[in-house]
Formats: sequence, structure tokens, C-alpha cells
Amino acid sequence: MAISAALVKELRERTGAGMMECKKALVEADGDIEAAIEAMRKSGQAKAAKKAGRIAADGMVVIKIGDDGKRGVMVEVNCETDFVAKDANFAAFAEAVGERALASDAADVEALSALPIRAAGEESSIAAAREALVAKIGENVQVRRIVRFDAAQGLLFSYRHGLRIGVLVELEGGSEVLGRDVAMHVAASNPLCVSADEVPVVTLAKEREIFRAQALESGKPEDIVDKIVEGRVRKYLGEVTLLGQAFVKDPDTTVEKLLEQAGAKVRRFARMEVGEGIEKKTENFADEVMAQVRGN
Repeated sequence: MAISAALVKELRERTGAGMMECKKALVEADGDIEAAIEAMRKSGQAKAAKKAGRIAADGMVVIKIGDDGKRGVMVEVNCETDFVAKDANFAAFAEAVGERALASDAADVEALSALPIRAAGEESSIAAAREALVAKIGENVQVRRIVRFDAAQGLLFSYRHGLRIGVLVELEGGSEVLGRDVAMHVAASNPLCVSADEVPVVTLAKEREIFRAQALESGKPEDIVDKIVEGRVRKYLGEVTLLGQAFVKDPDTTVEKLLEQAGAKVRRFARMEVGEGIEKKTENFADEVMAQVRGN
């Protein structure tokens, strides 16, 4: 099948491999980029496949927590440019949306958008206020997603890095300082889940298969491949789980040990980064055009 230059470019960005290797892998995978990534990792061509989608949109993450620390929301509001993300009108709208989300039981964007807010001195639905803001600033604005936590046993803590990354953490025990430190760690290290038993079975099985293929590819004897695979699995779990990661403020201590020392437990967390998974149009097609010409 014909492989587009855009697909080759995406695979290069996600694996760091050369153009010809990427094109060959895509051809062998019949254009399935995820299958191509997996095959390249098994052969050692790709060091790692990025799990998160490319950061492509602008905007801000708004976090609101109730006075009792038991109720919290995190909302992503998007715009087209960094310039508008810092605009006072956009910020006021995003903050109003966050406040309304906290005061409501809206579970998704559709329900939230129908609720009333007061923006620019007028009361209207969030959907109508968004349309008015679009007309005013000349850029598309979207309320993209919402995360809601209602803490049953612990308290909620948050951290926001600039405007773009937000984290909500439900912590049982510990202190406000610990809660903020854990949230900051999640923002910086982006763990997949809290503990090893929460890693999806399918994800772990795929990683185990890849580690085995890598070990066999390197010529290791069959009788020690299992030990190598298990060692790499343990390392992987330490890298992707919150409890297994080295604490960002003290790399000699894991987050698990930090929590144990404080007699605390992380019940859950959510991390939101502006634009993740949204693909922005590229302004310069020169590389893609040249790659397409060479491909022909």
C-alpha cells in the first residue's frame, strides 16, 4: 500500500528512527503505525514509543477545589494560540467555567456547557458565552474535557505548572505540603497509574513480549532470557507507576517510601496537559513534500 509522507514523519517523531527505517516498517505493517512501532521496538530500532499524543493545542487547565478539600474539578479550555491563552478575556472565561463546574454535578462537557455562568458582565449558558468569546477574540475556543473528584476517604490537593499542566491528587493521611509535593511529582514525571497492580494487563503483556524479543534479538541464551525479561519488567513498573518512581525532589527516595514515612496513601490522581492528543496543522510542508517526492 502507499505510505504517506505525513505518516512517515509521525513515526519518525514518535520513535526517533530514520526515514527509510520508518517507511519500511510502515510498509511491513500495512500502514498501521502502532504495529510498526511495536515491531521497531522489538528489533531495537526504536528506543521508546511515546505514549502521549503530541501537544498541539493551546489554552489552559483550570483547577478548583472546594473549601472542605473533598470536592474538586479540573477543566481544559482550549484556544488556538499562546497569545490568546494569556488574554484576560480568555482567562476570565476559563476561570468562570471552572467555578461553575465545581458548583455543579456536570460529569461531561456537554452537560457543563448547558449550565449558566456570568461572563463579560452578562449571564448566559457556557455554550453561548463561548460563542460570544469566539466572536470577540477571533479564535476558536473549546471547553475540551472535565475531570471530577469527590474524595471519600482522603483530601484533594492540586498543582498547576504554568497554565498547561494540572494535577489533582486524592491523598489519605499526610499533610498539605505532602499533597502538593505528590501533585508536583505527578506533573513532572507523568506516571501511568498509582501502583503496579493497576497497570493494564494488556499493556504489561505487550511490554513483556517486546522485552523478550529484544533479549532474543541481542543473542542472549534462551535459559537466561526469562530472567532478563523479569528484570526489565520490574524496571518498567518502577518507571511508570507513581509508587515506583524516584521522588523528583529527592531521587534517592521513591514516592512509595515518602508516603510510608508520612503514614499516607494516594487513592488516585489525574493529570491533564493542554492539547495532548490534538494534532495541530503544520505551517511548513517543505519537508513533507520533499519526502514525498523522494518516495516517488
